[in-house]
Amino acid sequence: MADQNSFDVVSEVDMQEVKNALDQTAKELQQRFDFKGSKSRVTLEEGDKILVIVSDDEAKLKSVIDILQTKFVKRGISLKALDYGKVEQALAGTVRQRVTITQGIASEKAKEISKAIRDGKFKVQAQIQGDQLRVTSKSRDELQTVIAFLKDRDFGIPVQFTNYR
Repeated sequence: MADQNSFDVVSEVDMQEVKNALDQTAKELQQRFDFKGSKSRVTLEEGDKILVIVSDDEAKLKSVIDILQTKFVKRGISLKALDYGKVEQALAGTVRQRVTITQGIASEKAKEISKAIRDGKFKVQAQIQGDQLRVTSKSRDELQTVIAFLKDRDFGIPVQFTNYR
């Protein structure tokens, strides 16, 4: 048995689930009576990192966002991973909003998570590795306690725990 155990704290979004949620949203927009003849649509662009939502007016845009969020929640995608841009005017009297899908943990958030672990007085070491955070300890029980501690905290981003060994 290894003398050091570890796990990684990551923030990832399954892009296949995002695509499935977008397909379901498009189907619902086609079927709903209040969207008949509407120019409402949701597209994925720029390397699958940005959603572009287009609709006739701001009220319908809010409805499309509500439908999209419902589909995301049903597919297990955290709404914390979505960063909404401002609503802007588009062609033919429509409105557009860009939504960025955030992947990875930014260095400021990683420092905040690491500080929270240090402030918790756990017998672990937290180390920032790119866009993730590695937590190591000799005790697996201590790692389990840190995972439970981090699940209870809200850092403003979705966090998952991988590579538990």
